[in-house]
Amino acid sequence: MPKAEECISYGVPAYRLEGRIVAGFAATSKGGSYYPFSGSTLASLASEIGGLSSTKSALHFTPSSPLPPSLVRKLVKARLAEG
Repeated sequence: MPKAEECISYGVPAYRLEGRIVAGFAATSKGGSYYPFSGSTLASLASEIGGLSSTKSALHFTPSSPLPPSLVRKLVKARLAEG
């Protein structure tokens, strides 16, 4: 997202595009979380997410098992398509 701007939203680093938060990340000592800032993005890609740990609003990963770049691209595209 070359035109996205970095920001902080709900206390986590995030990316805003055209005034809308489209992705965020958080890190802890145990791993990280990806936040699509949407209640439907993760559900729409449930088959792609497979066995990854997730909640309704976040996708969790570890340093030894990072999110595949192809999945991150799909997540961002799905979020952008939500309008």
